[in-house]
Amino acid sequence: MTNHPIFTDQDPQKETFTLNLGPTHPATHGVFQNILEMDGERIISGVSTIGYIHRAFEKIAEHRPFYQITPLTDRLNYCSSPINNMGWHMTVEKLLGIETPKRVDYLRVIVMELARISDHLICNGILGVDTGAFTGFLYLMEEREHIYEIYEEICGARLTTNIGRIGGFERDFNDIAFAKIKKFLVKFPPILKEFETLFNRNRIFIERTSGVAAVDPETALNYSWSGPILRATGVDYDVRVNEPYSSYQDFEFEIPVGTSGDVYDRYIVRNEEIWQSLRIIEQALQKIEKEPKGIFHADVPEFYLPPKEEVYNSMEALIYHFKIVMGEIDTPKTEVYHAVEGGNGELGFYLVNDGGRSPYRLHFRRPSFINYQMYAPMSAGMFLSDAIINMSSLNVIAGELDA
Repeated sequence: MTNHPIFTDQDPQKETFTLNLGPTHPATHGVFQNILEMDGERIISGVSTIGYIHRAFEKIAEHRPFYQITPLTDRLNYCSSPINNMGWHMTVEKLLGIETPKRVDYLRVIVMELARISDHLICNGILGVDTGAFTGFLYLMEEREHIYEIYEEICGARLTTNIGRIGGFERDFNDIAFAKIKKFLVKFPPILKEFETLFNRNRIFIERTSGVAAVDPETALNYSWSGPILRATGVDYDVRVNEPYSSYQDFEFEIPVGTSGDVYDRYIVRNEEIWQSLRIIEQALQKIEKEPKGIFHADVPEFYLPPKEEVYNSMEALIYHFKIVMGEIDTPKTEVYHAVEGGNGELGFYLVNDGGRSPYRLHFRRPSFINYQMYAPMSAGMFLSDAIINMSSLNVIAGELDA
């Protein structure tokens, strides 16, 4: 905070001051800043500053083979990194014209919906912390750990998963992974209900969130919002339904929407989406049982890396492995865009290809970057304490914001 007051042109007698909300404030993750003009506790105006953690992912990706871009996507929204991985793989599959088997689609759906649950648990748990209720966050911590254990069983990693491959997965889900998923579907719902009893009708929580940072549908669409915060305004846009991918058209689920577009509605929408994700995972498990066992990738040897055992013992597999890694197989000269429903909204990949082993141009449509544009205009007129809660409800993930 500055040591001297700033006098505005509108009212020379009115004393205001400048406040830096971030990057050192806990709510700003240490990597973004808002320069606010304050009249006491009330915000008059603000300017957002980003880029503290910009890592030039798009330019790095343009110098990497398609396979080596997957770990970069992990570092976008690291709260739900498998969705990033699957979105990238599906983008390349669209480029190459690869059709994945239904069983692969259903396995991907399970992983992506687990990631969505984890993402929403973090957002709503932290929202509780920022309103003074730490208990709910602690209740959910163990459940997130169970999801990470499922990731670990599938691919060996937990947070930045690098899960799957172009065409499917590197290996099939084992019996332990399926057992852990089924156990999670039984153990988690009672915990989620208990979490909801702490917040849904809590008088303090409702008074801190209801009516705060309300956004109407027209404004949200004008700012290109997507995801839970758009649906909280009453717009039922969901990429999984509007532009289905990974066989989402085979599933029955509802799109939760709000009415007022305030912080409370965003919380409710995310919680309801968790219930829908559980419903989708249950359906996926049932559908997998009807599919032929042992299928976990598409039959595209020219693009799918062969197993290491075959590489070490088969000349054909070694040749394919070499050609794929070295980028010696021609790819179409075209451009594609593919989007998935990420934890925070429409996560898109715009890929321009010139036929080489790396993208000619690659752009990530990061929902956090799009959604955050409105934060400073939204904050004008509200109290500083409400601005913190508003930031939590937007679920701005720094890695996805800056990329």
